[in-house]
Amino acid sequence: MFRKVLIANRGEIALRVIRACRELRIATVAVFSEADRESLHVRLADESVCIGPAPPARSYNYVPRLISAAEVTGADAIHPGYGFLSENAHFAEVCASCGFTFIGPTPEMIRKMGDKAIARRTMADAGLPVVPGSPGVLNDFEEARALAAEIGYPVIIKAAAGGGGRGMRIAGDEKQLRLGLGIAQAEAGAAFGNHAVYVEKYIGRPRHVEFQLFGDAHGNLIHLGERECSVQRNHQKLIEESPSPFLSEAQRRKVGAMAVRGAQAIGYLNAGTMEFLFDEDGAFYFMEMNTRIQVEHPVTEEVTGLDLVKEQIRVAAGEPLSLAQDQVEWVGHAIECRINAEDHQHGFRPSPGKITYWYKPGGPGLRVDSHVYAGYTVPPHYDSMIGKLIAYGKDRPEALRRMEIALEEIIVEGIKTTIPFHQLALRDPRFQSGDIDTHFVEGLLKKEPATTG
Repeated sequence: MFRKVLIANRGEIALRVIRACRELRIATVAVFSEADRESLHVRLADESVCIGPAPPARSYNYVPRLISAAEVTGADAIHPGYGFLSENAHFAEVCASCGFTFIGPTPEMIRKMGDKAIARRTMADAGLPVVPGSPGVLNDFEEARALAAEIGYPVIIKAAAGGGGRGMRIAGDEKQLRLGLGIAQAEAGAAFGNHAVYVEKYIGRPRHVEFQLFGDAHGNLIHLGERECSVQRNHQKLIEESPSPFLSEAQRRKVGAMAVRGAQAIGYLNAGTMEFLFDEDGAFYFMEMNTRIQVEHPVTEEVTGLDLVKEQIRVAAGEPLSLAQDQVEWVGHAIECRINAEDHQHGFRPSPGKITYWYKPGGPGLRVDSHVYAGYTVPPHYDSMIGKLIAYGKDRPEALRRMEIALEEIIVEGIKTTIPFHQLALRDPRFQSGDIDTHFVEGLLKKEPATTG
């Protein structure tokens, strides 16, 4: 087992890793930018190192400074969390070349699954259904036009190295395709340093369902069930739950087995997530694979009883998985609401600033993962999420009711948050019944027009 782990991240995920390491009696090193000097992860780690000014390019994404911090503090492993460098194959390679264990998959796996066109082709070869589209990246507009004519409009243009909704455009005809192709390429180049894009058939009202996977160095690979992630805005998830209220037990077994098969095709190691789109007829298609721990991992922890971050660390240290596939049990239902420093009535406008009062709800089945406190200032430089509220119950109605009560109890003053949005969403009859798709938020907000000013 490791002696000391450096956490190459910030916020609540840094805290989450610190707590997992504490349980495993592993010392921790926090890194922080000048803007995060007062963050809780800095206070709770055994050691902390400032790695630069606020901009991520000069701190959290600055590889030489992260490696130097690991060397100076004597760490023997690095946990990347999510975001920042968590899916950066070059960073994983640098960690290995400098003698640090990267707590995650291999650089080759990150690189292969990070290129969406290659990932799509790899999973198709493994027998997973994929959305009709280009077999690889597009060379020019004429190729895109011919392909769109073949599979039929509407189509969606996606960045090959993309994620988080960047470098994506929907085209309903040839004119929109020509315009969208240029915009998607420009966005992809700016966001990922890679202009390559590909085209898929656009599924109008899909459900977004992902399966949690785990593999070890001993040849074991299992899935831990699915998470329903359809409540999202601009491809950014807002509410997640496990299990999905949509999937039947037969579908769960079938898609879970396929997800495992796809991961086995690349000998996947550590935590990862296979993401699928389900159309209105129940057909499903591989979308992408995320080679890291996900923001929404707590709902899987609640229904399986497994600590995914501790499992990541153990697997990275060479230990086998804690359980086999036939030992995985799913009990109850869990829902997660992401609490962001945003004003949903003004187009989810960011709301950084000082939190003047902070009250966390309590009671059976409630969990709050957060790095903020009264007096903490939310910086404008990073992701706006300030916490995750997770409710667990013996079934979905109980989990929903506990979440509703928790959203009434939680208090965050001094900034705007997405708490009112979550209350609106959970009261909606479609959400209550589980009848949701990736356009749910769009329809919900039409009922409550954005204010001005």
